[in-house]
Amino acid sequence: MVPKIITTITIREARVVLVHVFEENREGAGVRQVGSISHVENILEEQDALKVTSVGKSGDPATAVLQAADDHDANLVCVAGRKRTPTGKAIFGSVTQEVILDSNYPVLVCDTQ
Repeated sequence: MVPKIITTITIREARVVLVHVFEENREGAGVRQVGSISHVENILEEQDALKVTSVGKSGDPATAVLQAADDHDANLVCVAGRKRTPTGKAIFGSVTQEVILDSNYPVLVCDTQ
């Protein structure tokens, strides 16, 4: 017999901070204008126990994400990994990898879907 895996977690109160890092933001776009942020905000706000805040940062993505984690006293950093070829990773680096290696917090890497 295979043991049942728990698939749901009850959250009583939690704070979620969504961070988008603009490497270049010449038009002055706000963080809520980013489609993925708006989409995730809408999903999370349906959960009554979650308080959702969106933050826009500028600069190096990994550094900005880790700074936001410090600023908001994070318990966990969750990032979405992008699929790249080994060559692409070597040439461009990986923000996800940098966050994992430099974080003082547990890091959860999720699929982009």
